[in-house]
Amino acid sequence: MPRDRLIGVLSGMGAGALWGLVFLAPKIAPDASPLLMSAGRYLAYGLIAAVLLAPRWSRVTALLDRRAWLALAWLSLAGNIVYYLFLVVSVHFAGIAASALLVGMVPVAVAVWGLRDADAPPLRRVLPPIVLAALAVGLIGWESVSREAGQRDTTSVLIGLACGFAALISWSAYAIGNSRWMARLPQVGAHDWSLLTGVVTGGFALLLAVPALLGSGGAWADQWARLAGVSVGVAILASIVGNAFWNQASRLLPLSLLGQLIVFETLFAFLYGYLWEGRGPTLIEIVAMTMMVVSVVWCLRAHRHTTEVIVDGDR
Repeated sequence: MPRDRLIGVLSGMGAGALWGLVFLAPKIAPDASPLLMSAGRYLAYGLIAAVLLAPRWSRVTALLDRRAWLALAWLSLAGNIVYYLFLVVSVHFAGIAASALLVGMVPVAVAVWGLRDADAPPLRRVLPPIVLAALAVGLIGWESVSREAGQRDTTSVLIGLACGFAALISWSAYAIGNSRWMARLPQVGAHDWSLLTGVVTGGFALLLAVPALLGSGGAWADQWARLAGVSVGVAILASIVGNAFWNQASRLLPLSLLGQLIVFETLFAFLYGYLWEGRGPTLIEIVAMTMMVVSVVWCLRAHRHTTEVIVDGDR
């Protein structure tokens, strides 16, 4: 595998490991509303991003035009604010496992869309691993929904699943749009693009802060401290570092391969969920997660073959 592609794959895996932490946040601060959690996380993200970008602000922003700023606005909404609102509601009502399984469908959506790219392998080569990933997610879904339905009323589970599906749509749109825009702006570094997204997201979080605080009620000091800790921790690990890893992967990998790597967010989310719940995976979950890993490796081999063909053709 070429060095750049290997770095891209490792960066995508690192992003998944850090993004998986966001599924734990609603469990660590269960008293915070989805609106308050989103406002807290992205206010922290925006402030940290602004501080890190401040020394290079003039130079970096000079590289952007009006269309790029509009792209940052909708990417910030789709990939951060809207996605996280739906995700928090989904975790509250359907649990970590069910939420993770729905977001785990992102690789399928992104990989199918990425087949339109010029550097994507033929459909016949990537269709089997895509189908395998979809079957794995469906298997985990059946196991997870069955377990959650026994602990919660059906209406709550359905609301959680609907919000999880909405989070899937929102994040798929972000993953595709972000990859496209980074390709259009090679002069902007992956880390700087992540920080710019953070600054814009922080601006939207300011708009959320007022209604979020008004609806928070009389929270205790320890609840505010827990929320602050979760917000800062998730902002640094998932938003700053995780997004930087993902943007690096977006720059180095074709979209059809990039989408497959999002599966690691699902795997790590399940791992963190097991640790939080103090249990191990069931046999069905083990089988499904194995299918996911096989799907990613299979897709990697399909892209490696495509790369070799391109290199030989150039000779």
